[in-house]
Amino acid sequence: MGKLNLEFFLARRIAAATAGRKNNVMVRIATLSVAVGVAVMIVSLAVIFGFKREIAAKLSGFGAQIQIVHLDGNASYETVPVPREQAFLPELERLPGIVRINPYAIKGGILKGEDAMAGVVLKGVDTTYDWSFFRQNLVEGDLPRTGGGVRHKDVLLSRTLADQMEVGAGDPVEMLFIQNPPRRDRFRVCGIYDTGFGEMDRTMVFTDMRNVQRLNGWDSTSVTGFEVTVDDFARLDRYTNETYRIVSEASDEEDALRVTNLKKQFPMIFDWLDAHDVNAAVIIVVMLLVALFNMIAALLIILLERTSMIGVLKALGMGNRALQKMFVIRSSFVILRGMFWGNVVGVGLCLLQHYTGWATLDSEGYFLTTVPVALHAGWLAALDVVTFVLVVGLLALPTMIISLILPERTIRFE
Repeated sequence: MGKLNLEFFLARRIAAATAGRKNNVMVRIATLSVAVGVAVMIVSLAVIFGFKREIAAKLSGFGAQIQIVHLDGNASYETVPVPREQAFLPELERLPGIVRINPYAIKGGILKGEDAMAGVVLKGVDTTYDWSFFRQNLVEGDLPRTGGGVRHKDVLLSRTLADQMEVGAGDPVEMLFIQNPPRRDRFRVCGIYDTGFGEMDRTMVFTDMRNVQRLNGWDSTSVTGFEVTVDDFARLDRYTNETYRIVSEASDEEDALRVTNLKKQFPMIFDWLDAHDVNAAVIIVVMLLVALFNMIAALLIILLERTSMIGVLKALGMGNRALQKMFVIRSSFVILRGMFWGNVVGVGLCLLQHYTGWATLDSEGYFLTTVPVALHAGWLAALDVVTFVLVVGLLALPTMIISLILPERTIRFE
C-alpha cells in the first residue's frame, strides 16, 4: 500500500513539474487531440444511431415492422385479398414482443389536382390502427374517421402532395384508378401531415378501409393483409421468424400467406444504413490513432525531460516497472482531462442538434430534413472505457525507454 502511494505521489510530482512548464506544448496538443477524438467519435456514433432509429421509426409509422400478405401478392398494389378472420391471429397476439396486429387494405391510384397529377398508394385502415405517428406529424386538419356506421370519404395527405395538388384541409380532391373499367372517386382532405420522409410522403394517402374495399370490389371480410407492430426493432429478424412459424402452421396451401418485414421491403435503405457502420469504424480507428500518436509523443518528451530524475530514482533502488507505472499514471491524467472535455463538447453538440436541429439535410438524398442524433448512456460509457483502456494500455510501450536510462550517466551529467 505504501509503495502504491509513493508511485501516485511521484506521478503527481511529475505532473506538477510538467504542468509548470509553459513551453510544454506537446502535453496540451495531446490533451486537445484526445478531446477532439472523443468528441468526433461521440458525434459520429450518435448520428449513425440516430439515422437508424429515425428511419426505422418512420418506416414503421407508415407500415409497421412486419407484414402478412397473400403468397401470390405482387408489387403492383393490385394484390390478392386474404380473409380478415385468420386462425393464427390469437396465437400471434400472445407472442411476447408483439404490440399490435391490425388489418389494412391498399389500392394504387392517381391523385389529380387542377394542374398536377401524382401516383399514390391509397391505404385503408380501421379503428385498430395506431395514429400516434401521424398525430405527432399532423400539421393541418384532423385524422381520417374510420369508425361508426357511416363510411366517411376522408383522406390524409402529406404536405408535399397537398402543395403539389394545391389543396388544404377541407378541400375536395379527385383520384383516378386504372382498372377495367377505369374508375374515379372524390374524397375530402381531412388533414395534412409532414414527416420529413420525402420518399414516403410523396406516396402514401390514408383513408377508411371501407373505401378501399369498395374500390377493390371486396366485402368487409377481405383485406390486403395484416401489419404486425413489435416492441424492439433490433430483434426484428427473430420476430419475423416466429411470425412465419405461427402463420405457416395455421395456413393451408390454398390460402398460403407470405411474411415479410421492412428490411426486405426496403433493402436499399437498410444496406445504406449498414454502410454507415463501416464509416463509423474508420472514423473511430483514425481518431484513436491520432490521439495515441500524440500521447506517445507527449509521453516521450516528458520522459526525456525527467531523465535526471529517473536516474536518481533508479540509484535509490526504484525498478523499471515502478517507474513505468508512474509515467503511465501521469499520462492517464492527461487522457482523462482530454476525455472529459471531449465528452462535454461531443454531448453538447448532440444536445444542441437535438433541441435546435441547426444541421439540416436534403430529404431527397438522406430521407430526413435534419441530422438525427441518438445518445444513450450505455454506449457512451462503453466508448469512454474502451478508449481509456486501449490508449493507456498502449502507452506502456514507449515507457520501455526507461530501461535504457543508466543512473551513472544521467547523474554524472546532472
